[in-house]
Amino acid sequence: MAPAPDPLAGILRTDRLTAVVDIGANPIDGDPPYKAMLTKRLCTLVGFEPQSDALEKLQARKSDLETYLPYAVGDGRSGTLKVCHARGMSSLLTPEPRTLNVFPGFAQFGQVVNEIEVETRTLDSLSEIQHLDFLKIDVQGGELPIFRNGKSKLGKAVAVHTEVSFMPLYKDQPPFGSIDLALRELGFVPHMFAHINKRMILPLHNEGNPYTALNQLLEADVVYVRDFTRADDMTPEQLKHLALVAHHCYGSIDLAANCIYHLVERKALPAGSVETYVGILKASAKP
Repeated sequence: MAPAPDPLAGILRTDRLTAVVDIGANPIDGDPPYKAMLTKRLCTLVGFEPQSDALEKLQARKSDLETYLPYAVGDGRSGTLKVCHARGMSSLLTPEPRTLNVFPGFAQFGQVVNEIEVETRTLDSLSEIQHLDFLKIDVQGGELPIFRNGKSKLGKAVAVHTEVSFMPLYKDQPPFGSIDLALRELGFVPHMFAHINKRMILPLHNEGNPYTALNQLLEADVVYVRDFTRADDMTPEQLKHLALVAHHCYGSIDLAANCIYHLVERKALPAGSVETYVGILKASAKP
């Protein structure tokens, strides 16, 4: 059964579906942020997953809007994928015992159980990506070279959902500040923390639950969006896709309304579109 028409998409009337790219598409931490857009058939997805068993699972359940490829995305050079005991920690970087040994469970999580030689491809070289509006990336410390070698495609994107590290889980892993500066240089600003990962510092720990946390920051998922204070630098189509991502992926209705406001100012949408959107929000909030 086809999903019901989306009211916001009906207001915006984009020229094409929102183009989502997912680097590190294995959904080990639950549904991806763009799940609602896929369900409503508002986006296409090109996902990359170099681990063959994870790729097979993605291929087996994909829809006609999804494409998954086995490439390792990076700086274009060869590398070694370190497959870890905890599959979510597998990385082209080498785990850093100095850090892992001070957090419960991580010495085991980061144990390398297999190594796979891979040839990486740069984001800008990937011909399979025709459009990129929203990038979701989780490559365990390898984000910075992807950003640096993807400036052309990222120059047109409106949102990036990336993992950042406050403590180096891998050798030579770029810290949060380096990721933040790189994305700001590409025209993005931080919008929200989608997830914050904390851990307890050894020797204190909860024997029954190694995920128990107090205050120590470890990692976080941060959402960056194209700088909406410079809305004139965005095309009408970019503003429309940003509104859709903000609304459907993160519930950022204020950002979505701001995009619609600027579209009205440019006469790219009819007067009263902000009020129409607010009406949609009120209607959806009714029990």
